[in-house]
Amino acid sequence: MSDYYTAKKVLITGGAQGIGRGMAQAFGKAGADVIIADNDKEAGDEAMAWFREQNLAVDFISCDVANEEQVERLMAEIGEKHGHLDVLINNAGIANPEVGPLQEMAMEVFDRVIAVNLRGPLLCTKYALPLLHKAGHPAVLNISSTRAFMSEPDTFPYSASKGGLEALTHALAVSLTSPRIRVNAIAPGWIEVGPWEKESQRYEPHHSQQDKEQHPVGRVGNPVDIAEAALFLCSDKAGFITGQSLTIDGGMTVKMIYT
Repeated sequence: MSDYYTAKKVLITGGAQGIGRGMAQAFGKAGADVIIADNDKEAGDEAMAWFREQNLAVDFISCDVANEEQVERLMAEIGEKHGHLDVLINNAGIANPEVGPLQEMAMEVFDRVIAVNLRGPLLCTKYALPLLHKAGHPAVLNISSTRAFMSEPDTFPYSASKGGLEALTHALAVSLTSPRIRVNAIAPGWIEVGPWEKESQRYEPHHSQQDKEQHPVGRVGNPVDIAEAALFLCSDKAGFITGQSLTIDGGMTVKMIYT
């Protein structure tokens, strides 16, 4: 991306762990002033330490994206400290797809997943608009999932939230046009986040040959795969792309399986 992201203001929700942390590190290395919003302070402090060791610009703000008052305060604080936003990445989410049989599922579980995974991106985008409008070429990126298009049993809240996020992406893209804000999504497949978790939950991944062969590319994905695409989609090189969803799954969802 050459020097495109130098001093650009990039907010990544859920940026302290997993895919979010991978994206935060990538944007930081590209020269951006990264702002991580996360409700896990332990993970946030660890992410901050990594950035400081690398002499990269970072700010951590605690926030539950499902809470409207907290999101409003988040954007107000960013406005005071940074003045504007060039990129908003709506990544925060509850990534625990399986909830058991429908007849046993508590509706509070469904409501919380929808609140974080779908309502959260809408709230963040709403309250970020004044900051995005101050940028030259603002971009919003939603992190969806291939579970928006296909499911395993008993994944109702997660699949519904990510399907809604896909629809929200194109709805925002055709709505936020005055001034123009590009809005796109990435739908990750199987992404191994073990090494990108906070230290107390970090683990060494192990993938069987069968795990790898499920993917036409021959391996499981990792946060760097998502980060590289995010760098492109949020840059001026993707200036003619909006309202789109890019599936990044190593080809897994196009592989026909017979049993």
